[in-house]
Amino acid sequence: MARSRRFQTMVTAGRFTLPATILVSAICWIVAAVLLPENVGKGTGSYPLWNILYDISLPAWANQFISFLLYGIIGFLLIGLNNTFAIIRMRASVQTAFYFLLITACPGMHHRLYAGDLATVAFMAALYFLFHSYQRKRPEADLLHSFTFIGLGSLLYPQLTLLAPIFWIGAYSFQSLNGRSFFASLVGWSVPYWFLFGHAFFYGEMELFYLPFRELTTFHPVLFSFRPEEAATLGYMFVLFAGCAGHCLASGYEDKIRTRSYLQFLILLTFCLFIYIALQPMLGIHLLPILLVGVSILAGHLFVLTDNRGSNVFFICMLVGLFLLFGFNVWTLL
Repeated sequence: MARSRRFQTMVTAGRFTLPATILVSAICWIVAAVLLPENVGKGTGSYPLWNILYDISLPAWANQFISFLLYGIIGFLLIGLNNTFAIIRMRASVQTAFYFLLITACPGMHHRLYAGDLATVAFMAALYFLFHSYQRKRPEADLLHSFTFIGLGSLLYPQLTLLAPIFWIGAYSFQSLNGRSFFASLVGWSVPYWFLFGHAFFYGEMELFYLPFRELTTFHPVLFSFRPEEAATLGYMFVLFAGCAGHCLASGYEDKIRTRSYLQFLILLTFCLFIYIALQPMLGIHLLPILLVGVSILAGHLFVLTDNRGSNVFFICMLVGLFLLFGFNVWTLL
């Protein structure tokens, strides 16, 4: 009976948690759309190839709706990822609820479609095939597919290629990296660029082919300068990440070896994303949707599988902090 009285358990095990989260998120998106000016999020930086693809005239409401729909797709891919690989040891949707709430708390991401949003969908597919390669006797096909999606996403957001070394580390820890699979991953990453090269060469627009590589090698000065809403958002995310990662590392013995490997990879990946955003703040708006994937899965793992006073207090603090963060971000962007 004690278990059912904890607020954390009632929320994480509730049947209506996800529908309620979607409703709250939709209301908050509408509030942000009404209060914030339409130029919020503009001028945050992208690169010419994405600008060419994005050069369409859409009304503000359509832009916001497409963004909301795309984040919804990412959220439900998180459910499929967990159900396939049992990262949380049960069929759970808390990670998706957290993803929706975390995105909602960042109203600067609501007003337009970013390259990082579409790159996150490609990242989710790459993550699926990487996890599927775990201890496979013939992992070449899985790594080929995984890195094909990384290459596809990097056409939209070239910095996604920087995740390739982390994926190789993950493949090594999953015992799926060998000479054949390594070269298969290189071939997979290059496939989208073959098509880009063919298009650029046929139409005499080779500059299009060079653009992703120029953007990838562009490293802005390290200033460690964040706007108030950015500092508050990243600070909140890091506190949540640190608490969830600490739990995973401390209680990893309770999980299967496979699950422990998945979680350790997500911790490494998320930590590296925090470092990269700290070094290149102007690119954070594009990396944030990918960062929130790792944070949401780790948060779901913590809050679904724990039931004690400490985790309950942490859950309530993080939940209250989300709404305070949303209010603060809206106030600073007005």
